[in-house]
Amino acid sequence: MRKTILAVCFAFTASPQAQAAEAWGIEGEKLVEFSARVVDIACTLKNDCPPDCGGGKRLLGLMTEDGKLRAAVKASVDFGGAVRDLLPYCGKTIQVDGLLIENPAITMVMVQRMRENASQERRKTLTFQADWDARNGKSDEWYRNDPLANKVIADDGVYGIKGIEPPKQ
Repeated sequence: MRKTILAVCFAFTASPQAQAAEAWGIEGEKLVEFSARVVDIACTLKNDCPPDCGGGKRLLGLMTEDGKLRAAVKASVDFGGAVRDLLPYCGKTIQVDGLLIENPAITMVMVQRMRENASQERRKTLTFQADWDARNGKSDEWYRNDPLANKVIADDGVYGIKGIEPPKQ
């Protein structure tokens, strides 16, 4: 099953002439490249503004020049977020390359690559994986081996509610 999913995702790779982002075949996705200021979403929406954009413990977003706030929910790492890559740019404007997912329920950006300005090479958003590996050792499937996630599942079950388990197959 996993190999099939990966093959489908890579079949939608974007042309390198267009931009660096890779399509994933998600309904409503658009390959995008834009400039935006990195912001703490809670600070922007609720004026709850700890120093340093929350020091990596809060969801970061991208405020476009036309005032649209986009949640930066994913990086280039499977199931890994973009916060670690974006945090050093809190309050600064960067160029983002990735996927914009828009549907009636939510709008979000999957940040695949970024740079401070057009004269720089785009760099993949891989800081989450590097930080995780430094703390836990290298793993191709970090999400299956994460000590905190495994503890939460052991304590509360796979659905996050004690006593509710998936059906046996």
